[in-house]
Amino acid sequence: MSQSSHNVSLHPVVKRVTERIIERSRKSRQAYLAGVERAAQGQPGRESLGCANLAHALAAAPADDRLKIRTERTPNIGIVTAYNDMLSAHAPFVEFPDVIKSAARAHGASAQVAGGVPAMCDGVTQGYAGMELSLFSRDVIAMAAVVALSHQMFDAAMFLGVCDKIVPGLVIGAQAFGHLPAVFAPAGPMPSGLPNDEKSRIRQEFAAGRVNRAALLDSELAAYHTEGTCTFYGTANSNQMLMEFMGLHLPGASFINPHTPLRHALTQAATARAVALAKSGINTSHILDERAFVNGVVGLLATGGSTNHTLHLVAMAHAGGILLDWQDFAELSDVTPLLAHVYPNGKADVNQFHAAGGLNFLIRELLDAGFLHNDVTTVMGHGLRAYTQEATLRDDVLSWHDAPADSLDENIVRPASRPFATEGGLRMLAGNLGRAVIKSSAVDPKHQTVRAPARVFADQESAQAAFKAGELTRDVVVVVRFQGPRANGMPELHKLMPMLGLLQDEGHRVALVTDGRMSGASGKVPAAIHLSPEAEQGGMLARVQDGDVISIDCENNVLHVDVDDATLAARTPAPVPQRAFDPWRNVFGLFRNNVGAAPHGACVLFNDADYPAGS
Repeated sequence: MSQSSHNVSLHPVVKRVTERIIERSRKSRQAYLAGVERAAQGQPGRESLGCANLAHALAAAPADDRLKIRTERTPNIGIVTAYNDMLSAHAPFVEFPDVIKSAARAHGASAQVAGGVPAMCDGVTQGYAGMELSLFSRDVIAMAAVVALSHQMFDAAMFLGVCDKIVPGLVIGAQAFGHLPAVFAPAGPMPSGLPNDEKSRIRQEFAAGRVNRAALLDSELAAYHTEGTCTFYGTANSNQMLMEFMGLHLPGASFINPHTPLRHALTQAATARAVALAKSGINTSHILDERAFVNGVVGLLATGGSTNHTLHLVAMAHAGGILLDWQDFAELSDVTPLLAHVYPNGKADVNQFHAAGGLNFLIRELLDAGFLHNDVTTVMGHGLRAYTQEATLRDDVLSWHDAPADSLDENIVRPASRPFATEGGLRMLAGNLGRAVIKSSAVDPKHQTVRAPARVFADQESAQAAFKAGELTRDVVVVVRFQGPRANGMPELHKLMPMLGLLQDEGHRVALVTDGRMSGASGKVPAAIHLSPEAEQGGMLARVQDGDVISIDCENNVLHVDVDDATLAARTPAPVPQRAFDPWRNVFGLFRNNVGAAPHGACVLFNDADYPAGS
């Protein structure tokens, strides 16, 4: 059972890392907060608008809302939405603006849809050219959110988004308007369908040629079967976890299914909080400080969340002048207990995770064990302790009560006193090839150390072709290079997992090394990803040759090629592949040419030079 004391000392490593981030970020954070203060001095901004300007903004508003905005000076909430009806996770947002507007009116305020942002799905683009735009879409979303809120009409903002790049982009956009309060309102996961491990098994069977495409499609449709977020614990659901750990959701909001009375009530309550915050003086810059981002990193590690957040959290923090580094992740990972087993780390999906105790149970466990900062500001006010409560709806009344005292299934969720592992779910690897990230929590301990000859490819299609030709049926470290942000936008290489998983199941020692990304559902095969410096930018990965022996050692955090430094340096780097980019991909040439390095968030919007040399 969890400790009951609320006066818990912060773990010394969490304290030390937080203090280091504060010191490292001092100059950039002060510059950001000074900008927020300048923006706040002009609020509410619409009072400074000329009559013609204001008339344009009110022309389509209902008469009652127009009166409130014009004469009563009541809060006006800007809605930024990632709605589209192609994506299951975002389709439920079609009804949210009307719910929010109605709830705002019930609290004497008004709301307007300020604008929309694009929302692309990695599940659709996986393995195809669209993946080369996927990571860059995060920065496009941030810019679109800024455009939406630039009209000086709003006293607070509500953000509607769920999936991979969408929430990080919205958080970056929210911080650009850090003088306004921001509340994030999620749509929730789809109800459980085909179990994720069965879906993965059928993918491997298809890769081996043992089932046909019709059987594969039937499996996928049974897994992704209705509105809502995919139910595995990938980047989308890691986003939702972060929004609770960082205080931008209402407590217990993340994993309530769409179109349910409780989901509807939570959206109404989120609107009420936005109205209250608009009157309170609390804004986004107060919520998203250094402590909030440390809480987010701890949440990611304790739940075995998506590797993509070693990019996104860094970029999100930088938007507020906070300089996160992979070393911060590494040191926190050394001490943070792994408390959740959710697919791909385990068999449970997020619905089962929520039923077993979920985020609010874990937040209490981590707070009581000293791994989280409680002295933070959230959309609920002061203190993270409010997030140890879960939401319920009884007789149409929304209320919060304490999360379960004990896990309802210790195969899924465990207390801090009995973790699945004493270290976090992500590891940072370093060696003579550079720095990389690995999702160790999804990999069986017996596979966390691999030493094997390399087979080098310039793209995942070539690797797949070699597998089909039987050339990889051995111990092998598959190297896929020129996949970094500068090369081609850093696509995910998730199509490689079924074939590598099959080779591992057949008894071979296999691993992946790449300067590209993997899905947030990075699976059971050890994959050293986000390798930096990338091959395109002079990284040593460009000098690796077929047959070089590469070692991946999660226990000692090592990524090493067994070639002496002088030989490696003397080699001629492999030539950069010549790509005939399609016209629509050429639109993003500006991004490819200016994107930052992976350890700095692979971001177009901020300057790598803000980081200390060597980071």
